[in-house]
Amino acid sequence: MRIAMAIAMSALAAAMAGCATSPVDYEASLSQQDQKWATPQCQQARAAASDYAVREKTHPGWEFAALGPYGLGIIAATKEHEQKQRKLLAREVHLQCSSLPLPKELQGDIGSDGPKPAKYP
Repeated sequence: MRIAMAIAMSALAAAMAGCATSPVDYEASLSQQDQKWATPQCQQARAAASDYAVREKTHPGWEFAALGPYGLGIIAATKEHEQKQRKLLAREVHLQCSSLPLPKELQGDIGSDGPKPAKYP
């Protein structure tokens, strides 16, 4: 049992190695000299990113979920959701606070990764 738990946790750690950067860290990488930086929309986007970072740090640990039969799936789904949220917030911060084109890692339709509606003939 311990070996299986160790293998599962190392697989989870490996999956998380490609994590999206924090929106707050991304915000810090943008130029404060940009004309969009002082706009109210940028200030709102930065506040939302900061609030998310605080909420993400204060949520409870998920170690207890690994004890149940579906625990690793719950942890993986939660981490995937957090990744998407980070990416969405970083994208919003960029769009509201920077005049530069959107970076490749923030492009694409992030919100529509869910199931597609069935098409019947």
